[in-house]
Amino acid sequence: MDSRRIVLLGATGYTGQRVLRELLKRGAEPTLVGRSRARMRAVADRFGADLPVAEADLTSAADLSRLLEPSDVVVSTVGPFMELGMATVTAAARAGAHYLDSTGEGTFARFVFELDSVAAARGATLVPAFGYDYVPGNLAGALALTRAGERARHVDIGYFITRSGPGDPLRYRSTLRDAWTLTTGGTRQTLVGAAAEEGFAYRPPRPGAPSRLVDERAAKRVRMFHYAGVRRATMTVPGSEHLGLPEAFPQLESVEVGLGWFGRWTRPVQIAAALQAPLLRSARVRSALTRLSGRLPGAHREPDRDGRSLVIAVARDSSGRYLARTALTGPDPYEMTGSLLAWGAVWAAAPDVVLKPGAHGPVAAFGLDTLALGAAEAGVHEVADAPGSRR
Repeated sequence: MDSRRIVLLGATGYTGQRVLRELLKRGAEPTLVGRSRARMRAVADRFGADLPVAEADLTSAADLSRLLEPSDVVVSTVGPFMELGMATVTAAARAGAHYLDSTGEGTFARFVFELDSVAAARGATLVPAFGYDYVPGNLAGALALTRAGERARHVDIGYFITRSGPGDPLRYRSTLRDAWTLTTGGTRQTLVGAAAEEGFAYRPPRPGAPSRLVDERAAKRVRMFHYAGVRRATMTVPGSEHLGLPEAFPQLESVEVGLGWFGRWTRPVQIAAALQAPLLRSARVRSALTRLSGRLPGAHREPDRDGRSLVIAVARDSSGRYLARTALTGPDPYEMTGSLLAWGAVWAAAPDVVLKPGAHGPVAAFGLDTLALGAAEAGVHEVADAPGSRR
């Protein structure tokens, strides 16, 4: 029995090229899909690969549906996803094709989960945010919750960027400069767009009520993590952990995800996000900011090569008491995303692999043990609890 066909959308972009490189390393020969046959062939030639290519309107579900088959594994890196990604995942769900993407947009991940019944009826498995956003947080959260046992009711997850080089990277203190020099322009545009979107959280809507997904703006709260002697601030963001972890751990009462890229500037950035959110809901304002950000010094430079990732998850009981913590380290967010998506696609394409149909988080879709092995292959490893870490 042959492996499924892997269909890669966005191979000409920064993240897409990293995914393509990792797929080729694993012996895969993906079909490249995009708007320009010439650009896709040029990318394939750059990697020394003779790959099939197909032109398609990536904003047309009907166009993509004619291309996709039930045995396909679709990998999309085409964003912003709320603008450009809906047609692809809708077409994959209707076709019965498995689907993975690189989105960091929580609102889009929520949209994907709303396709659960369509995907399940056709045997498709949809797993959004299968990169740095938000596989390591799902994995760290699941490991911490598993170790905490049945008493676990709350999990807090923090995402941080560090740098390699002299000194212990676990003790590195992120700065506002890192949020600029360790990310791409596309990532920064996504962050601006996220500030304008309605976010969500997983918690009881009122005291005594059952927990569920509730609407909540991004950056509503600042939460602190104490790890390796460093006090790290995060501001809350909507992630796929809110959608996937309660499925795997139904006893959960709350899931909190925080972005800790800004160091001591976290609180000012949070306040600025709250003040600017009403303005950013205007498409004209967002467009103007996008043009402005593209003219700033260093706007089109590639991220620094010494970036690293750190993700921390803390499980607590119903009273908020500490039960367990897991910390994962890995390569920079883009290298991690390329490796995770390539691993996930090759795994899902294997003829003897059966994934759970429907829309799921990575733990429910792949299983915790399998996901941990895949993450390790992508360079994501657990680190022992560091000295100076507080509960």
